Amino acid sequence: MRAASLDRRVRKEAELLAREAREALAVKGNVRSRASELSAAVKAMDAALATKDYQRVRQGLPVLDALVDEVVKHPDRSTTRDYIESIGAAVLIALALRAVVIEAFKIPSASMYPTLEVNDHIFVNKLLYGLRVPFTTTKLFEWRAPKRGEVIVFMQPCEPDRDYIKRVVATAGQSVEVRCNIVYVDGVAVDSRLVRAETCSYDDYDEQSDRWSLKRCSEYVEQVDGHDYRTFHDEDRPQRDQLARSGQLTTENDRDFPRLGSDREGPGCRGPGNQLVPGLNQKLGTVVGTHDRERSACALQQHYVVPEGHVFVMGDNRDNSNDSRYWGSVPIQNIKGKALFIWFSYGEWEWQLRAWRLWSRIRWDRIGGFVK
Repeated sequence: MRAASLDRRVRKEAELLAREAREALAVKGNVRSRASELSAAVKAMDAALATKDYQRVRQGLPVLDALVDEVVKHPDRSTTRDYIESIGAAVLIALALRAVVIEAFKIPSASMYPTLEVNDHIFVNKLLYGLRVPFTTTKLFEWRAPKRGEVIVFMQPCEPDRDYIKRVVATAGQSVEVRCNIVYVDGVAVDSRLVRAETCSYDDYDEQSDRWSLKRCSEYVEQVDGHDYRTFHDEDRPQRDQLARSGQLTTENDRDFPRLGSDREGPGCRGPGNQLVPGLNQKLGTVVGTHDRERSACALQQHYVVPEGHVFVMGDNRDNSNDSRYWGSVPIQNIKGKALFIWFSYGEWEWQLRAWRLWSRIRWDRIGGFVK
């Protein structure tokens, strides 16, 4: 019984090998030299199989197997196919990393000066806050929530097709108030000190007109939970600070928040008829009055409460930033990740310039810098 089973296996293997050899011999150019020797071995194997002489089959099987390996030309893999497969695999890996782990972004505006400049290219950590289903706002799980002081990339609630980058100023349940350029969180002023005034300036870029212009500013350092970062304000802030300290400042700044004299309606997206509506995944926060409005313009008046599951964000360029002061808090679901470091950066770019001048527009000192 066992011998019969072994004979069947030997016969099957011999038939398959003989068929491969015959097919190769039938196609001209598909065998190397020694084709006649291969043909003779196939005929001998066919004869042994026809007479069921399995002893001869076993003897001829190794010879035929060796000849097939040596003589039959197996089709070589195309070099083009190898390149296509390698490129395809690399693209799939890159797409998977981009969707889940890390993604590159380009800074289009001056809203995050001096931390991030126009045409900075950064990498963003998409796993830090949790794993999200690619191309959706659905999160499978969360590692942790964003912390105050961190720079995040997110889908703007009122324009979900646009990615914004800002700094987290307050988290869920905290209150935010900005008076005379001072940010208060839960009624406590964020530590801020002047570091540069007369010499402060930056190159601003207008996307609509495609023009660059020089803007004057004043530079401050803020500290949140032991984390220092720099902010830009308008060039007149130092003078206003002096007036505020002496009690002579009587009007609020146009960037203060919430604006005095406004109702208790918090910021949000605007629908038809300028009606306030929540954006993508967004809840509207509330404005709470805290003191009599007879107080001075720089004193605490009313604050905004950040909704649960949201963060309040502002640009570091406080006088030139479209942020939560105008369209409300950012839902955690909309956050794509935390800014990591700058991998490339360049200034004003004109392709008609000579190569050496284009080379000089690259901001070498910014490349590799971590986003703080």
